[in-house]
Amino acid sequence: MSAQPQTVSGSDAATVELALGGMTCAACAGRIERQLNKVPGAEAVVNFAAERAYVRYVPERVSVETLIDTVIRTGFTATVSSAATRAAEKQEKLDRYREEVRRFRIALVLTLPLVAQMAFMLGEGAHAAHGDVLPRGLQLLLATPVQFWIGWRFYVGGFHALRGGSGNMDVLVALGTTMAWLYSAVVTVAGLHQQHVYFEASTTVITLVLLGKILEARAKAKTSEAIEALARLQPQTARIERNGELVDVPVASLIPGDVFIVRGGEAAPVDGEVLEGESTVNESMLTGESLPVVKRVGDKVFAATTNGEGLLRVRATGVGSHTLLASIIRLVEAAQGSKAPVQRLVDQVAAIFVPVVVVIAVLTFAGWWLLAGDFTAALVNAVAVLVIACPCALGLATPTAIMVGTGQGARAGILIRNAEALERAEKLSVLVVDKTGTLTEGRPVVTAVVDLAPQKPGAGDDPKVVQSKANWLQLAASLEQGATHPLAAAIVAKAKDTGLALAAPQNVTTTPGRGVAGEIGGRLVTVGVPAWVVQDKRVPEADALAAQGCSVVAVAVDGVVRGLIGIRDPLRASSRTAITRLHALGIEVVMLTGDNAATAAVVAQEVGITQVEANVLPGDKAAAINRLKGDGKRVGMAGDGINDAPALAAADISFAMGAGSDVAMQAADVTLMHNDLNGVADAVSLSRATLGKIRQNLFFAFIYNVLGIPAAALGLLNPVIAGAAMAASSVSVVTSSLLLRNWKPGKD
Repeated sequence: MSAQPQTVSGSDAATVELALGGMTCAACAGRIERQLNKVPGAEAVVNFAAERAYVRYVPERVSVETLIDTVIRTGFTATVSSAATRAAEKQEKLDRYREEVRRFRIALVLTLPLVAQMAFMLGEGAHAAHGDVLPRGLQLLLATPVQFWIGWRFYVGGFHALRGGSGNMDVLVALGTTMAWLYSAVVTVAGLHQQHVYFEASTTVITLVLLGKILEARAKAKTSEAIEALARLQPQTARIERNGELVDVPVASLIPGDVFIVRGGEAAPVDGEVLEGESTVNESMLTGESLPVVKRVGDKVFAATTNGEGLLRVRATGVGSHTLLASIIRLVEAAQGSKAPVQRLVDQVAAIFVPVVVVIAVLTFAGWWLLAGDFTAALVNAVAVLVIACPCALGLATPTAIMVGTGQGARAGILIRNAEALERAEKLSVLVVDKTGTLTEGRPVVTAVVDLAPQKPGAGDDPKVVQSKANWLQLAASLEQGATHPLAAAIVAKAKDTGLALAAPQNVTTTPGRGVAGEIGGRLVTVGVPAWVVQDKRVPEADALAAQGCSVVAVAVDGVVRGLIGIRDPLRASSRTAITRLHALGIEVVMLTGDNAATAAVVAQEVGITQVEANVLPGDKAAAINRLKGDGKRVGMAGDGINDAPALAAADISFAMGAGSDVAMQAADVTLMHNDLNGVADAVSLSRATLGKIRQNLFFAFIYNVLGIPAAALGLLNPVIAGAAMAASSVSVVTSSLLLRNWKPGKD
């Protein structure tokens, strides 16, 4: 069983990423994880495919040096990994890979004569069964360097594993090949010419395992291509203004407030705000959206996005690790290093796998020798059992698929927090959506201003002022100018477009979900939901506007309703297509909105939603989601990640709509970098493809061992074939995961 990790939380906790070396299979990763989780104040997850340990720890209780020492004492290497060390790590891996290739070539040269001899003997027929093409002394000379020099890594790895109280692939390979070599060496030295020798078996197994590791390393490197591609996008230099001149400086030297220039065709070095200029910027590497975005003064630009033809003068706002690109890389790396719940079974199997295999090998040897009286067959079959039973395929099945899947998501502007979120998204059955900013553009505009029957002027009142539509609209906009609600922004924009000057309100009070009240020039002004403003009295004109799909705002001055404002938020062009896709995926869509029932019904009908809950206050959305969850359904929520925070937290899986929001990226399980509900359908499609690939990988990994071990024990597998099959199993699992790179957004 894998060790149950401690729970490390709180603001005093820190996180460190360790680059690991020396792991050969899932059992190695499991052993490191167990040892790190035994350290007081540390909680670790080890990713075998990425060769990383992600450790959350309390600095007051444990240091990073202690964590590294723990890994080293377990028999592996560890160094702190960061963006700054990534290039050095990549070079070190490349050097290691080249050394592996060199050793493999030497092993191949020494092994080929032994294999060729076997092929020649088989071709000669039965009369050559007891003959040797190569002198046995030469065979011993060829096999020994392969066994103890090329194969020394297996002895070292096996020793560390056994010293740590567990076994791994190295133990199996070292045991199996040593048995074959030792038996053959004894026969050769003792001159027992009537007995077979199996030098070709031991050398071929080691050579094939090395080949498998080389192919596996190449395939694993491709699983992290998405991260490396993102990291490569950021320029290394920036052109900034210093003392009235333009100077090229390293990006790492930029600080917030520096002003830099981005010419046509160049990529922005860091995040910033446009001070001068206008251009179109390609943000597809962040959002997955191919259409360029127009950037004007005041707009944000993000590191690594490519400028079009115009020249932009930009003030840096986010540099170094504080850019959106860096946040995305951290999020994707964390997701790739996380562990899916489906991995628990693999961890449990890996923890007992090697001891069980050794027992099976011993029983195989004893059975063939004692029952069949054939020592040679007993040895060969026991070796085959040890060699065929490699836990590598099991260890690679889940993490490689997650790495490729989350990488593909990042390319499409879908940022998945962790593997658990990926698994929950696959089982989504109900999606709750907000209306404003999710189904609609989130930029409402005033489409109607309706005067209601004006009150007769009182003593001292100017009749023109009392009855003027501009007057009460001016008062409403003045009261709303400090609000952040999209409807308030639309009212203020309408007043400014009409040329109305806004006054400063006093004694402003806000009732969430209802409206706002305050004093302007001695008048009491109330703006908000008609039922609240008129105290639940029916306003027919409001019903008429709502029937047209408008959100209706009532304006009262000194307790008398003066007018209504009809506001419409245009539907996103993609909303209806997205709802259709979600329905096709078997997902029920429910719209929760604070708007009135008539307006909500119009929008729902336009996009194809049949279940609507209107007049829902922000604080009540979470309760509505919990009610849906009470029916046993897996409920998701799509919102902007800020205003909908309680509802997002209550959902089983949350989707934050809105690129560039740090709050959204921190709060949501899935962040969609572009405001398009199709991203939810893409995220569900990707999760189903990834989890399907994981299950496929696990099936083939399990079935490989379920069929291979009994076949080897029954004498149906030669050790050489077993070694080839073992190497092929790991490569096939990684290659299978790489097929996820064929997934594309919009394909369900």
